[in-house]
Amino acid sequence: MFVRIAAAVLFTAIAAPALAAEWSYEDGSGQTVTLDHIPQRIVAHAHAAAGLIPFGIRPVGIYVDGPVEDDKALQGLDLTGIEIVGEAWGEINVEKAAALRPDLIVAEWWPMDSTWGGFERGADSSSQPIMNLAPITGPAQRDSVVTLIEDYSALAESLGADLADPAIAADKSAFDASLAAFKSVVAAKPGLVAMPVWAGTDALYVAATGGSAELSDFASWGLHLIDPETADDRGYWETLSWENADKYQPDLILVDNRSAATMQTALDQPTWTAMKAAAAGQVTDWPAFWLRNYRAYATALDTLTAAIAAADENLTD
Repeated sequence: MFVRIAAAVLFTAIAAPALAAEWSYEDGSGQTVTLDHIPQRIVAHAHAAAGLIPFGIRPVGIYVDGPVEDDKALQGLDLTGIEIVGEAWGEINVEKAAALRPDLIVAEWWPMDSTWGGFERGADSSSQPIMNLAPITGPAQRDSVVTLIEDYSALAESLGADLADPAIAADKSAFDASLAAFKSVVAAKPGLVAMPVWAGTDALYVAATGGSAELSDFASWGLHLIDPETADDRGYWETLSWENADKYQPDLILVDNRSAATMQTALDQPTWTAMKAAAAGQVTDWPAFWLRNYRAYATALDTLTAAIAAADENLTD
């Protein structure tokens, strides 16, 4: 009897601290969030969910900047059993989110805007009360998607993820192989110049490398990107009227693929083919701002690698 009681007391002494373990996380805004337990009920912005789910952390709710089926970051992820509490930028059903009883909200800190994803300037003020439901935290947007994925890995591990899971290792291996292939084809075409753009009906927007984590990655891995002379939108874009769409002449054009309509908008402009790359069909996808996990990054790199391999690097000589 004594042995059984002693064992029970010992188990309680060991288990109690584990159940009541304090959780602490220093987020991208420089603040530290501390709770008296490891968060279990997380409401996340779509991009944060795309970073966490592949590491085994499944939010109870997600708010999205548009229709779920159109969100590039969420495509291919299993969202079964996850409540969608918003499907428009800056608009969140606070009552629905409150019913989920969240103990943590996870989003990304955007240093250039000094705010959390989904709460940028101009967002619907009615969504702001969600931040009163639970502490908000998450990693910061940085100058590398790889670094951002590593930040999500660390956050997921703190939330209880098993990073030794074979599926996680497989995703990382796929990314490593795709990156090696990308570096190889870029090195084989040192003269190739690429230009990332977003096409609007009003203008062509040329992206600044420093305003995009994946573009910064591509540049660091050897891809020569045209950097616009004047990034006039908070450091993200140079705006060119369609009459001046041929200001730059790249060998390969990368088109923001967050919406399929963007490519069609470009094709509909009479001056689109004033760029030699567009006229030659040397155009491919730019996975703009939405990559959050190794598997998605591997797929995007494979597409870009194939386009670089097929492109004429001397097109604009």
